[in-house]
Amino acid sequence: MPAPTVRLYWEDDSLLEADAIVVASWHSLQAVVPTQAEARATIQVAFDRTCFYPGGGGQPPDHGWVTFADGQPREVTSARADEDSLVWHSIEADATPANGDVARLRVDPARRLALARYHTVLHILNTVALRDYAGWITGVQIAEDYSRIDFRLDQLTPALCRDLEAKVNAVIGENRKLEARFLPEAEFRDRPDLLRTLDVRPPVVGGKVRVVEIEGFDAQACGGTHVHTTGEVGRFSIFRIENKGKNNKRLYVRLQAVETGKER
Repeated sequence: MPAPTVRLYWEDDSLLEADAIVVASWHSLQAVVPTQAEARATIQVAFDRTCFYPGGGGQPPDHGWVTFADGQPREVTSARADEDSLVWHSIEADATPANGDVARLRVDPARRLALARYHTVLHILNTVALRDYAGWITGVQIAEDYSRIDFRLDQLTPALCRDLEAKVNAVIGENRKLEARFLPEAEFRDRPDLLRTLDVRPPVVGGKVRVVEIEGFDAQACGGTHVHTTGEVGRFSIFRIENKGKNNKRLYVRLQAVETGKER
């Protein structure tokens, strides 16, 4: 069994390219669309290390490209981590590479940045919701152009949403730094303040838990990708709310691009 994949993005969220070595692979077929009979050739490849985020915590996996010895870039359409902490990359290709083959991995930068911005702002939002309204997270779904987050709250009024927007945008405007570190699992279990959900626990890899800290504001367990400062997030707004049960409220949120002010 190969060793767990080294996740390079845990050390540097902005790392988008890396050389890696194939440690396992297998061949599969996936339909182009459900209504089409033809299928495209797809291989599942695990490398010794990767800059691809494999999804988790409501954040979808990175997309991008991989180039083997023939110099032809091939699309990486998804990635996932298995129970042994191997990260498998779904690659559109006919031939299955051999163990020991060297490849160049490249993450789609626009998708990574969009997802990282939304993941970061949800950290700010969930901290405000828990601190000021005792709102624990019950669900998250991050996308490139909007995201949604569910909280266990008794009520969700327009006034409360305006308060959340103002407080989140204030933190964004302070341009606070983000940093990640690892805690031993035993130490993490003594830190309930690092949790934001009661039902889902963060991944423990190699006996350690990754913690993402917004300087002077918050620290919470998280394995996802983020921007380097809150100022990179862009202006935050809540554009829709839903009642999903007696104590479950859903917020749909959107960010504006930092450079132009255009919503994305």
